[in-house]
Amino acid sequence: MQTSSIKSKNQTDGQKSKTRNAGLLLFLKPYMGGLAVSACFAAISVFASLVLPVFVGKAVDCLIGAGKVDFVDLRIILVKMLIILAFGGIAQLVAGRINIKISAMAVRRLRGEAFDAVTRLPLSSVDAHSHGDLESRIIADADAVGDGLLLGFSQLFTGVLTILGTIGFLFYISPHIAPVVVLLTPMSLLVARFISDRSRKYFLEQAALRGELTAFCEEQIGGVKLLRCFGANERSKRDFAGFNERLNEISLKATFYSSLPNPSSRFVNNTIYMAVGVIGALYAIAGGITVGGLTSFLSYASGYAKPFNEITGVITEFQNAFVCAGRLFELIGAKPEQETGEGELLSVRGDIAFENVAFSYDKKVPLITDFSLAVKRGAHIAVVGPTGAGKTTLVNLLMRFYDVDSGTISVDGTDIADITRKSLRSSFGMVLQETWLREGTVFSNLTLGKADATIGEVVEAAKLTRAHDFIRRLPQGYDTPLSSDGGTLSQGEKQLLCITRIMLSLPPMLILDEATSSIDTRTEQKIQTAFHRMMQNRTTFIVAHRLSTIRNSDLILYMEHGNVLEQGTHEALLAKDGRYAALYRRSLG
Repeated sequence: MQTSSIKSKNQTDGQKSKTRNAGLLLFLKPYMGGLAVSACFAAISVFASLVLPVFVGKAVDCLIGAGKVDFVDLRIILVKMLIILAFGGIAQLVAGRINIKISAMAVRRLRGEAFDAVTRLPLSSVDAHSHGDLESRIIADADAVGDGLLLGFSQLFTGVLTILGTIGFLFYISPHIAPVVVLLTPMSLLVARFISDRSRKYFLEQAALRGELTAFCEEQIGGVKLLRCFGANERSKRDFAGFNERLNEISLKATFYSSLPNPSSRFVNNTIYMAVGVIGALYAIAGGITVGGLTSFLSYASGYAKPFNEITGVITEFQNAFVCAGRLFELIGAKPEQETGEGELLSVRGDIAFENVAFSYDKKVPLITDFSLAVKRGAHIAVVGPTGAGKTTLVNLLMRFYDVDSGTISVDGTDIADITRKSLRSSFGMVLQETWLREGTVFSNLTLGKADATIGEVVEAAKLTRAHDFIRRLPQGYDTPLSSDGGTLSQGEKQLLCITRIMLSLPPMLILDEATSSIDTRTEQKIQTAFHRMMQNRTTFIVAHRLSTIRNSDLILYMEHGNVLEQGTHEALLAKDGRYAALYRRSLG
């Protein structure tokens, strides 16, 4: 039973490997022309390096014998050697430049496709991966593929060509000694196979752990203020040390096996060289080969070792490159967010209806079951309840970040499953609890949803949200550069920028998911007028913990465990004296 299980696992791994290799070959197809040109120049370089020992042997023969030095032939031989060296050097330089260019182009394309795949992944898939692991694949793994694979191909080609050419010259010089070299060659191949089998699994573990460590570092650096606030620095260091130690152990093993090819191949090839030297010397004494011929032969025997060193090293690099390529193609080949509809929302009114909606993140644990709600255009719907009640889940379903398991959600009578995601999402303005800014100026961040906005429009929107005053005090005003974490801006100031971004584009429907949770009460009061102006005649969903901000909502939904337990106006729910009333009294202290 166990043997069958192992066999099945090996077959699965083999199938994955074949699929990965096929994907890699398809990816390299556009570069085959450049690789062919590179191979031609590489072949010229290899031929130049192979033919030199022949001339060296002839030069040695010109120098043997007291008073018998043939300077005329020696000069001719030296000139020919210089010409061959020049051609070989130029060919090697051209081949190297082509390989570097192809490698850079391939890495750029690989990163682009990987990043494009991330932008098309369903939100559930993005949530299932650590962001650090995704970053590691796009950056580190792409580099490993470019360096280890494309450059490795050139070394593999020149190595194989050198071995075949060397064997040809060995038989040309002495068909009697050449078999000694050829018969001992399989030793190097066996060493290479032994090392590659063991190095692959360590490179696979190394790539996975590197992604985990990247994710951990991103998480810890992003929360450095909280870590220091809670005095958790030492715990963070211990956790990092654990990750680092595991990565160190695997990296040592991977590095150890990747360093074995060179000394192992050297040992095998030095053994070959020693055997050739002894046999060749005896053969030269017997008159079977000239001293110059033996010199050339020994030179080939020595050079014969070098390609095997390179090939065994390249095989190790290939293992790492294939592992990294597998991780990238897994990402690139991931199923993108499926588009189920082709409809467009035009002249949106804002009538929204939930009909018998059911949804759960884990299909074994029901969350929302048989949820129905009709919202008239321009209505302001507040959603409240304890953490985990399903408030944000409603927003995720409405925006089609997740699709319902059953039931329908419609906008203006059209099922959102029949509407393109782009059209649906562009009809909503969304302010989240988590502030998100990108590298760029204040102006570029504010115009994210309306790229053609003028500075006048941006300033007007900022004045409405009371963000203009603090923006004006920044070193360069609206042209002040911001980092992704907002730099020295307070959490409230960052949230004001996000609110201004929505105020500028003013879509027909709004979602405010804890939009004012990071703003102090005084600032919140200042922007309430702006919020009401922005929400006027716009269907708005407000997810809030501060119940004071939703008192004037047209409808309040109180949720627990994905179900709406109470609904009504603020006054009606207080009069009912149910769960909402109890929650409201607790919020007043």
